[in-house]
Amino acid sequence: MSDTTPPEYVRAHREELLSLTLDLLAIDTSNPPGDTREIVAEIERFLEPLSVDVERFVVDPAKPNLLVRLPGESDRTLLFNGHLDTVPFDADAWTRDPLGERTDDRVYGRGATDMKGAVASMLIAIQAFAATDTDPPVDLLFAFVSDEEVGGDAGLPALLEAGKLDADACVIGEPTCEEGRHSVTVADRGSIWLTLEATGDAAHGSRPILGENAIDRLYGAVETLRDRFGERRLEIPETVAPVVEESVEYYAPSMGRAVARDLFAYPSINLGTLEGGEAINSVPQSARAEIDVRLAAGVETSSVLADIRSCAADCEGVSITDVSWSVGTAEPIDSPLVDAVASTAESVSGERVFRRSATGGGDAKTLRNADIPTVEFAFGTDTVHAVDEYTTVDALVDNAVVYARLPAAWASATER
Repeated sequence: MSDTTPPEYVRAHREELLSLTLDLLAIDTSNPPGDTREIVAEIERFLEPLSVDVERFVVDPAKPNLLVRLPGESDRTLLFNGHLDTVPFDADAWTRDPLGERTDDRVYGRGATDMKGAVASMLIAIQAFAATDTDPPVDLLFAFVSDEEVGGDAGLPALLEAGKLDADACVIGEPTCEEGRHSVTVADRGSIWLTLEATGDAAHGSRPILGENAIDRLYGAVETLRDRFGERRLEIPETVAPVVEESVEYYAPSMGRAVARDLFAYPSINLGTLEGGEAINSVPQSARAEIDVRLAAGVETSSVLADIRSCAADCEGVSITDVSWSVGTAEPIDSPLVDAVASTAESVSGERVFRRSATGGGDAKTLRNADIPTVEFAFGTDTVHAVDEYTTVDALVDNAVVYARLPAAWASATER
């Protein structure tokens, strides 16, 4: 075994980490179309000299996934997950190169913080274990997946369905930190996505009294939903209450304490799309709306949905034509995984790390519902999906150090 530890190796290879990040950013993986073949090949070239097991898993030829395994000293497995696709970008709107550019301590590019930067940090952590001939205290499994940004099935869902992610815990490298505030995301919110349709009676716009306006009916139904449910306090389980408290404290500087508390205490109801009508001088005969309802983790989504259906039934001419829903999930705020990630991040950053809920939900929810305890963590910036998205070199290095220390921290936490 080498005298150099993996975290020490990471800090000594700062420039290699930066170069690798720029190599990944140089490959356009915008989704759609989400073609990740070139970036997967680039990662395979990086891993080829290392004594690690690499497997390419494909269900869509244009969207391969890569699994990397490092055997450890126990039969427990810690999974690291990172997605390779990004949201699209308009190059003309950027002042920096969206395919990668370094300026002083900043690294610009689409995916710099969400999340090719974290993927590069994971890859350097893999290299650190291999180069120092260090056996991790637990088995390590890394899943670099496609199709995340559009919620597609070719990435993480395909790996789960094939039984490829047999793990005892998972850390997703999604950015969870902002300037001045660090956090590990330990929960997500439940969702109800509704499609409402309304019918009416057409008439000439100069004689609206002779018709029945479908848009008016539809918007009235939306207002009824807001009145009945937007101010109904949610029943937060005792196990989730501490997460809500830390979440309020985390979000308070950016949105205000009262708004942050209401975000979790009540349902949020967003009218996302509204369609209807054919001409300004006609009374619309039909209208359609899509509504996004969010609920704090642990709330009984099915019960709320039943009440929403009852509410819609009370609105004349309005019906629910499509529904998809999920239950919010959470890790116990003091679980071994949460404690290991938060304490390790605090030791690296020297600052407090909040244990908070996300405002939405993603792959972490999918993994928790597959009985794999999961959190999200990465240092980064609040420029996710933004023009001139960037991360910092320090964040890249600190992420790699955290990922290299985590196996030992998690192993120790699970033995207490």
